[in-house]
Amino acid sequence: MSFTQATRDRARAIIARYPVGRQRSALPPLLHLVQAEEGYVSPAGIGFCADVLGLTKAEVSAVATFYTMYKRRPAGDWLVSVCTNTMCGVLGGDKVYKALSEHLGVGHDETTADGTITLEHAECLAACDYAPVMTVNYDFFDHVDVDAAMDVVKRLQSGERPQPTRGARLCTFKEMGLQLAGFADEREGAVGEGPAGEPTLAGNRLAERHGISVPGFDPETPIAKKEAQ
Repeated sequence: MSFTQATRDRARAIIARYPVGRQRSALPPLLHLVQAEEGYVSPAGIGFCADVLGLTKAEVSAVATFYTMYKRRPAGDWLVSVCTNTMCGVLGGDKVYKALSEHLGVGHDETTADGTITLEHAECLAACDYAPVMTVNYDFFDHVDVDAAMDVVKRLQSGERPQPTRGARLCTFKEMGLQLAGFADEREGAVGEGPAGEPTLAGNRLAERHGISVPGFDPETPIAKKEAQ
């Protein structure tokens, strides 16, 4: 595949963020960039990243196959991830995943026949305080049960974009890939606002109430900066 000029221009912009000699650090956002155009990291995408960074395809593939966010076959517009790790699983995540799998007719990391929804069970979505949770293109839907999760998926199937519990309006998988590559979402209402939720702050408030803190920690201590060489 020949990538668009816009993608090539963005690739140069990504690489320019990194110091000379450290450009290979641009590989993760570059992989998101090619995924934003193709919907997955294809062999052509591997070759593109290798060419612009002066790496071998094996070096690029080693990174692309290590992280689950890089898909090796085309993903749908909506990546639905259900947490089935211990906390979420016990509280209903397993039931949610099973119900969605049966409704969509797909298993883990599989995409519906119409190419719109990819389903996966996630080992952890780092939101135990809102368990059970699922995400759609990495935006959270908290405290889901079978009915709530099914409602979200059915609305996606009907062409709607349901509002996540926390965060900005939903965007497609390709649109999210562009954001993960480091480019702002210019849509109106694209930026989520608001303070941290009560469950997230509960531990901090308990620590304050009981005077618990890290020994010797001074929040006013400035972060040391390395002197320029």
